[in-house]
Amino acid sequence: MKRFIVLSLMVGISFLSVFSQRSERILEEGWKFARGRYASAEKVNYDDKLWSSVTVPHDYAILGPFDRNNDLQDVMNIQNKETKVNRKTGRTGGLPYDGEAWYRCHFRLNGNSRSFLYFDGVMSEATVFVNGRQVAFQPNGYAAFQVEITSYAHRPGKDNVLAIKLDSKAHSSRWYPGAGIFREVRLIETGDVLLSAWNTKVITKIVGANKAEVSVDATIVGENKSGSIVRLELLDTNRNVVASRQASVRAGEQNSRQILTVLNPRLWSPEQPNLYHLRISLVRDKRVVDHLEQEVGIRSVEFVKGQGFFLNGKHRQIQGVCIHHDLGALGTAVNESALRYRLRLLKNMGCDAIRTSHNLPSSLLPRLCDEMGLMLLIEPFDEWDIPKCEKGFHRYFEDYAERIVRDMVRHFRNHASVILWGIGNEVPNQRDPEGWKLVKRLQQYCHEEDSTRSVTVCMDQIPYVLANGFAKEVDIPGINYNTWNFEKAAAVWQQGMILGSETASTVSSRGVYKFPLKLRSMAMYADHQSSGYDVEYCSWSNTPDVDFSLAEKYPWYLGQFVWTGFDYLGEPTPYNNDNWPSHSSLFGIIDLANIPKDRYYLYRSLWNKRDHTLHILPHWTWHGREGQVTPVMVYTDYPEAELFLNGKSMGRRRKLSLSEVQSMKGDSLALLRHYRLIWDSVKYESGKLVVVAYDREGHPAMSDSVCTAGQPYRLVATVDKHSVCANGTEYAFVQLKVVDRQGNLCPDSSERIRFRVDGCGEFVASANGDPTDLNPFHISEMPVFQGQLMAIVRGNGRVGELLFEASADGLLPCKIKIKTK
Repeated sequence: MKRFIVLSLMVGISFLSVFSQRSERILEEGWKFARGRYASAEKVNYDDKLWSSVTVPHDYAILGPFDRNNDLQDVMNIQNKETKVNRKTGRTGGLPYDGEAWYRCHFRLNGNSRSFLYFDGVMSEATVFVNGRQVAFQPNGYAAFQVEITSYAHRPGKDNVLAIKLDSKAHSSRWYPGAGIFREVRLIETGDVLLSAWNTKVITKIVGANKAEVSVDATIVGENKSGSIVRLELLDTNRNVVASRQASVRAGEQNSRQILTVLNPRLWSPEQPNLYHLRISLVRDKRVVDHLEQEVGIRSVEFVKGQGFFLNGKHRQIQGVCIHHDLGALGTAVNESALRYRLRLLKNMGCDAIRTSHNLPSSLLPRLCDEMGLMLLIEPFDEWDIPKCEKGFHRYFEDYAERIVRDMVRHFRNHASVILWGIGNEVPNQRDPEGWKLVKRLQQYCHEEDSTRSVTVCMDQIPYVLANGFAKEVDIPGINYNTWNFEKAAAVWQQGMILGSETASTVSSRGVYKFPLKLRSMAMYADHQSSGYDVEYCSWSNTPDVDFSLAEKYPWYLGQFVWTGFDYLGEPTPYNNDNWPSHSSLFGIIDLANIPKDRYYLYRSLWNKRDHTLHILPHWTWHGREGQVTPVMVYTDYPEAELFLNGKSMGRRRKLSLSEVQSMKGDSLALLRHYRLIWDSVKYESGKLVVVAYDREGHPAMSDSVCTAGQPYRLVATVDKHSVCANGTEYAFVQLKVVDRQGNLCPDSSERIRFRVDGCGEFVASANGDPTDLNPFHISEMPVFQGQLMAIVRGNGRVGELLFEASADGLLPCKIKIKTK
């Protein structure tokens, strides 16, 4: 039996200056910004007083405006089965991300011996200058990088100028990439001798019910002339030391490897993301000269041929989603509270994993996944040396691929949330008979940096790769879509396991339903929306039910990553070819405003094993459809339910078995009846629709209802939290609905809502989830879409209380108070 085994210890690194010479500052305030070409803007004495003042992280393109002519791309997408060149409108969101831009800020050193700048991501093609001299160039906007500036910076107390030139190219992306310094920048100061963060490696050698042995590799940077001591301490959540050790590193040596023994370890998993704290101290002459402190979690991962995926010795299938890096109305500027909000939505759905498609994530994402319990597949590339985009990363691939891959592994290898490395997504090299050599090369980089994790490559050209051996070298083959090819691939490939690395691509618009109810591929309508019945998909894809059935049938199926967890800016398929104003995706389980679609509850009904689900669709406000067939679906984990319309039973339905489904002829919805309850022939009449779910013993267990709405009467608001940090870094999400006098959602309302924030807060952005809406996110008014939208607010630096008010013509307003502290 061939096994790929991963036994590791997660490390979420945070550097502390306590008891050491290390100090760190986040360079957040004091930045000046300008778009365009500026000769000599890197010079120390350059006059930037007319530039805009901004804080970092910063996405300058999210302010818009949306425009059809922004980044028009004429492309024939072979992967999407296109046979001619098409004009892609809105492919990258219709936002002005391309062109040159500059950032400048001033800083002073504290007086330590060495200094470094760390960039978590700069979009894109960034050239970095310190005091007028170039110190770094990073072509990949998603890739973190660090540069030592000791020889470029002035002595302590004297002013230094940091300038960054960006040169984002049009036609360089297939989705909205963002623009600017969209992740954090850190200034790090240390002594002459220090611990290297990315060269720190922590691995669990043995994991059992009663003992874990944790190997810690530490690397010393600088001349270790007189020898040093590396001291380790592992603490539990109560800060009790559960293991400790120290070892001498002789003069001239740079590396230390020690093993900590942990008795009765509390293992990390999505259900119980238990964490420890690891302290690593570098001691010289009885003095701590450097110090790293890290959160850690112990867990084991196994990929077993023919049997599947095991976490901590228990079989499970991955219930994951793919996500792009943008945060909807907030753009790509990283914000912890916004990312937490999104991850909580995914967790409640029962999601347990994320694929960072198709780029390197911020440092924040793995840290939050460690803490909140989400597994990660991290990948760095959407293309290799053969282009998908005219100005894509293929231009730099040969010179930078090895560095990008090795840095990816070094950066993230000590996070327990990371279970797999990816090396490419749907690369055109799949069609190349020699493409397998690049697979082998990139995988080898991963293995040399981390021998404990397996590697996957995400493929969609399955007939080609079955014939040319593209997948023969990879640890774990990943298939994107191609559900009809899974059995054939399983019979040919020797790995004995397949990952559904990208699945579904079902398209839907929240609150929109199309009639008659039937499966449709690439369906398009005059309103540029897709049906919320979750029966529409792309030419290369399928409904979620097909992927559910693969998971149910085959033990070698490792699980799936659904495309996508959230709608994102760009790729408005099926309205991607000359169909402006469509400019954001319809793939998401959750819309661009962070409001769940119906599909959220379909996945929840299968994935959330902790809580029951009962969700009824569509809405029941259909003026003009009286007497017409309006099918009803129910998403639930219960096996059967009964539907009532105005008190009259519409019948009791149960989920059919797979064998029953397979015996049904001529019913295109047959497979759906195994995972959904469907009443096909309900004729619409206004009133109340009620569903009662029954447990396996036949007892009533849960009910849900939806009513015909009257005229819009007032606004109601709910907020995810009632206090935020006053400093403006923490956001509150306010969901607004238009309701009638009885409190029923008015699903066909489109009123324009105005926002006002008084007191100790300010308005940040809003979104309504409509993939065709061109209203700027940052303006304090927005029309509702299907009766709903989301507004985002924050503190303005003052402690006290902010008052949020939403109003619209003809509606009663609503107010919410949020404390700032």
